[in-house]
Amino acid sequence: MKKQTQGMGNNDLGDFLRAHRAGLTPDEIGLPVEFGVGRRVAGLRRGEVAQLAGVSTEYYTRLEQGRARQPSEQVLHALCEALRFDDIERRHLFALAGATAGHKDRAEHSSQLRPALRQVLESTDLAPAFVSDRNLTVVGGNTMWALLFPDVAAMPRGERSMARWTLLDPRARLVWRDWERVARDYVHGLRLAAAAQPRNQRIATLIGELMMRSPEFPAWWSEHRVQERSTGLKRLHHPVVGDLELQYEIFTSVADPGQSLVVYCAPSGSPSQERLRLLASWGSEPATATTRDTAAES
Repeated sequence: MKKQTQGMGNNDLGDFLRAHRAGLTPDEIGLPVEFGVGRRVAGLRRGEVAQLAGVSTEYYTRLEQGRARQPSEQVLHALCEALRFDDIERRHLFALAGATAGHKDRAEHSSQLRPALRQVLESTDLAPAFVSDRNLTVVGGNTMWALLFPDVAAMPRGERSMARWTLLDPRARLVWRDWERVARDYVHGLRLAAAAQPRNQRIATLIGELMMRSPEFPAWWSEHRVQERSTGLKRLHHPVVGDLELQYEIFTSVADPGQSLVVYCAPSGSPSQERLRLLASWGSEPATATTRDTAAES
């Protein structure tokens, strides 16, 4: 019998549908008020979802139980409408439904950072920036990123992951001022990556490690929430320069499929920008040179 990787179950599609169904109420999807009377549990019933999607209750039940494989695109679209999925959740459902299509993920191969992209990283003087690959591994970061996240930068190449560090390193809870929100975001993003690359052993291994070592990860993973952010605000505390509020932007590379450039910046003239200047000045001192060069290598 083939061993199943922990955290990458055979019924992720059914679990995702069940979790989302449990989080909706009749009122949210426009059912009459009397539908909510006398319920012993929160959420929609299977029959209600089936009715909204135009399929039989028996078939929908089989979907949730993992006994109906590869539903048609028409059924998937109908389920998305019935369960009020947003674009990210819709894409995630389709990825889960196609997880047995038999394609081989190219994500198994390690990524390399092109010299041109390295130049882009180093040209951002006061903006910490890094590049991650489709394995969610940091393949390169600039000097400011290494100064901002020295613990991540010092990790061995194969373990250099922002998600792994955030969820497993106790020091991350001191760096992220709202650690739980950031950690949950990484879990939700990992859900998307795992569904899009069902045969990516590196991601499966990371999930298994988080299942075993992170107290919070199993419960958050079982919620089946998905999220993809391209911009936002991160609140950090650096032991040298203090509190920082940094806007981040994520850019995907057309020339390097699967790679994403993440850039942190602070508004001009803000206290956070001044603290980044202080960090850059501190990092230019000879005592930190060796650490910086080692940490930022790709």
